[in-house]
Amino acid sequence: MTDASSPYTTLPLWPKAYPASGASAILKSLNEDFIVTELPLQLPSGAGEHLWLDVEKNGANTAFVAQQLAAAAGVQEWDVGYAGLKDRYAITRQWFSIYLPKGETPDLTQLQHPEFKVLSQSRHVKKLRPGDLQGNHFRIMLREVTGDRAAIELNLQAIASQGVPNYFGAQRFGHEGGNVEQGRAMLAREIRVRNPKKKGIYLSAVRSFVFNEVLALRIQQGLWGQVLPGDVMDAAGRPTGPLWGRGRVSSSEQAQALENGVAAAHAVLCDGMEHAGLDQERRALVASPGELTWEWPQADQLLLSFSLPAGNYATSLLSEILSATEPERHSESEEPAAAE
Repeated sequence: MTDASSPYTTLPLWPKAYPASGASAILKSLNEDFIVTELPLQLPSGAGEHLWLDVEKNGANTAFVAQQLAAAAGVQEWDVGYAGLKDRYAITRQWFSIYLPKGETPDLTQLQHPEFKVLSQSRHVKKLRPGDLQGNHFRIMLREVTGDRAAIELNLQAIASQGVPNYFGAQRFGHEGGNVEQGRAMLAREIRVRNPKKKGIYLSAVRSFVFNEVLALRIQQGLWGQVLPGDVMDAAGRPTGPLWGRGRVSSSEQAQALENGVAAAHAVLCDGMEHAGLDQERRALVASPGELTWEWPQADQLLLSFSLPAGNYATSLLSEILSATEPERHSESEEPAAAE
């Protein structure tokens, strides 16, 4: 049973990098308002034991499509691979792989389903695994936009040149942030989680929470886009923050002091992650959208187009320009276009 008095029962309001525009909009009024195209690491070679499928889905989540493809190919669900989860309430295009080493190759482009279609197929030598993608391209239509149009455009211009804080999106933390409290209770051995998938979800939520806390503190101190003494840089030359686990923090000096301070404030979480067997990793503090463009098809409609690297959230960009709300729905969507 989780502790109602725990500080992790609700998510904090992490600070933004740019001035609030005061604007608001509706996101995903229609599936076609949120179009995501996966940017693959590689394309199939034409030969190999795995059949790769280029799939467009509309109103279906990734796991459901994988189940349908497994059934159509006559294989087990674990024989189907994909690089990342994509939103349900959207039109998304992504690659799937199916392990089919023997027999005739089924023509899955002939599959008839109201929520997805196989655009093309080809063979390849390896299975698709989580994270096997460069990133995703987004085309997002925001409707019923109200507020200061000039303030929105000022923030978009700043984002185009400086990027946005690379927060993990709220989807990572479950309904009202409940996955963090479940993770805390699990790490504190107040509850036992036997399901490996749920355990992984809770650990991921806790780890992401601590990263967001480090990033939030750097924003509060005006340091999120700056390189601090002792920062660890990624391959693109961006400062990184910790994904907590075993081993020494690889940062040093001022950066390490800041990170260790956050870890001390969340000692139950960080100690638990170390004992859970996670290793220290790093994640960029800045998300840099590529080819960011915008236009106003109508006075109350804003159309955005941009790409993001794998694991970055489109919602982190949207939250810096306005407050976006989605229509009420009975079921939850998957994490939007983020593969870890």
